Amino acid sequence: MPLGLRGRKKKSKEVSSKLVEYEEVGYRAAGGSATKADSPANGAAGLPPPPVTHRPKLVFHTQLAHGSPTGRIEGFTNVKELYAKIADAFQITPEEILFCTLNTHKIDMDKLLGGQIGLEDFIFAHVKGTKKEVEVLKSDDALGLTITDNGAGIAFIKRVKEESVIDKVKIINVGDHIESINGKNIVGSRHYEVAKMLKELEKGKTFSLKLIEPLKAFEMIEPRTKGGKTTEGKISSGRETLRLRSKGPATVEEMPSAFEEKAIKKVDDLLETYMGIRDIELAATMVEAGRDKNNPDEFAVALDEALGDFAFPDEFVFDVWGAIGDAKKGRL
Repeated sequence: MPLGLRGRKKKSKEVSSKLVEYEEVGYRAAGGSATKADSPANGAAGLPPPPVTHRPKLVFHTQLAHGSPTGRIEGFTNVKELYAKIADAFQITPEEILFCTLNTHKIDMDKLLGGQIGLEDFIFAHVKGTKKEVEVLKSDDALGLTITDNGAGIAFIKRVKEESVIDKVKIINVGDHIESINGKNIVGSRHYEVAKMLKELEKGKTFSLKLIEPLKAFEMIEPRTKGGKTTEGKISSGRETLRLRSKGPATVEEMPSAFEEKAIKKVDDLLETYMGIRDIELAATMVEAGRDKNNPDEFAVALDEALGDFAFPDEFVFDVWGAIGDAKKGRL
């Protein structure tokens, strides 16, 4: 998933969290460790001792969602590195991780991990469980699916619309990873690519899906949920987060403002309406691209430069520009 909105940066020394540990780095003599022999009294009378520096070390706690001991991870700057750290902690492969939720072991699409993690968030990793294959008759133009992905090549179902084609196929559930469509392996495809493939399937014809559902502990098995509601993807304010980046180091930043929250939510709704996907971090990137633009043409150019691979239709771009303008003027 594209990474989140750029917030106001905080200096490392201002970070305060139970999950932030400080590692003391003392003076080291060449080839040795700090000892009394390294003090000013040893041949360096009158000179102050070298300063002791503090390096912030963000440590997050994690578990496998179906049950496991608690692991500790640190030193990641993007989602792929995060999955690699979790995999190493539990001696599994990164490819086994379907997605992560924050502060809940349940398959809760409102709690999906995106490009930002609160400094006190607890990370639950949902891993591959049962494989299944299903035949579906496309009896309507719209299947009723909303697709998202984990940022590391795994697309999965985020929402099932009530009374839709997919809703009637009870074996298909929110959280299921779509592995292939009509025998074509789609692992590594982005959510918008998968949504386009499903949309282009011929009406009136049957197609096949190979799915992998998340592994669940026995006590976690619950009736199917339709996915997120109107509060989906809401970014709470008043907290600092670790923003993950595809390039460069992760940074500790503040959450978006009230205006940005409303704009992001509206743009995320438009993504679902036009493209059949939900991606709160993609919506945040779009709001950022349009924040300082003076007209829709400038916004379209900025959007194409930042997200040209999506090939957004003109009508969608215009509606997004309108949503950002409405948020700025307090109409949302």
